[in-house]
Amino acid sequence: MQHLDMNVIRQARDWLAGQPVWLCTVLNTYGSSPRSPGALMAATNDGRFCGSLSGGCVEEDFLQRIAQGEYQQASQIVRYGEGGLEPGIALPCGGVLDILVEYLPASAGNIAYLEKMGDALSGHFALQKCLTLPEPCCHLEVTGFADITQVERNGQHVMLHIAAAPRLLIAGLSSVALYCADFASSLGFEVLVCENRPDALENFSALLKSEITLIKQFPANYLEQNSCHANTAIVALTHDPRMDDLTMMEAVNTPAFYIGAMGSQKNSARRLERLHNLAELSPEELQRIHAPIGLPLGSKTPAEIALAVMADIVKRKNEARG
Repeated sequence: MQHLDMNVIRQARDWLAGQPVWLCTVLNTYGSSPRSPGALMAATNDGRFCGSLSGGCVEEDFLQRIAQGEYQQASQIVRYGEGGLEPGIALPCGGVLDILVEYLPASAGNIAYLEKMGDALSGHFALQKCLTLPEPCCHLEVTGFADITQVERNGQHVMLHIAAAPRLLIAGLSSVALYCADFASSLGFEVLVCENRPDALENFSALLKSEITLIKQFPANYLEQNSCHANTAIVALTHDPRMDDLTMMEAVNTPAFYIGAMGSQKNSARRLERLHNLAELSPEELQRIHAPIGLPLGSKTPAEIALAVMADIVKRKNEARG
């Protein structure tokens, strides 16, 4: 399953081959809102749409308006909620949405524009996008990492620093690791799996989906050489102390927002003791390690354990974003 925003760009690209498309980007949210800045939706004037702006609160009104011939400028900002469209469209959640609406007539230039966005999203790069209302986008370039989409507005000038996808680095292949990789990919994470054990590669590597990157390297060595960006979760899911312990020793030297190792309460306590006594990790470093890993769901099967792991990662990621 592709990340939702990637689906939006690809669907918009397909529609644009024969008709105009309205590309919508959430700019700002005030109060309670189900969608964060950077979220995308594409729509056509015959009522089709892909993606979401509000989880269902405003899409119907928006589709009616484009069917009636509104939003024909190359770019404009539309507000839903208090102080927005008349008659006011009240969001059930009580929030306010500012939405950048780009009108894209069918043309080779606009197809190339969407393809450039798609290339960045599929490659998990951050983008800088600039435009001056009501003109079309004048600047779209790959830029440095950002873990959250940032929006700057100065009069009619709008600049978006569109965040790179979150990353999950899985140390070692196992049944749990396979489920974690699948769940994370469905949630829009870039997924890397580090594994160099011949038996594990033989048993599990063929089961990895094509969008998951397999790195045939010992995880600790990979982290030592490459580190990671701050929107990364690092998990060790093998029950192999040599792999899991060494991964944790390197992971605490990175800016990863989540670090965890699979194991029971007893085994986790032993691991933390080893890391303290043998690796001389400080109390502050040990506190960064989630062990046992995941939310306490009473999980027993590999799929349930993976669900608990990913639920905890998503929870921590969203908490970190405030």
